[in-house]
Amino acid sequence: MYRMVYTMYILYSPNFSKIYIGFTSNLIERFKSHNQLGKKGWTIKFRPWTVIYCEHFEIKSKAMEREAFLKSGKGREWIHKKITADYMQTGFISK
Repeated sequence: MYRMVYTMYILYSPNFSKIYIGFTSNLIERFKSHNQLGKKGWTIKFRPWTVIYCEHFEIKSKAMEREAFLKSGKGREWIHKKITADYMQTGFISK
């Protein structure tokens, strides 16, 4: 039986040092939208994007909760520390 999986993701634009936090049920299509298909919105200004972090959830509200936390001051602080400590070294960030 197929279960829906929701992915909370963080994108990073190395050219502009910008981050984007979102969630989706189809990361590949969403990533294409951010990098190629989208014609309007905030993310088109800072292309190209790289997926640097993901967490997977079976419950949509849990993915939304995690996204909201990472968009908070403490969440963004965690992301920026991880970008400095992990991403600049390895190309991705870890938990």
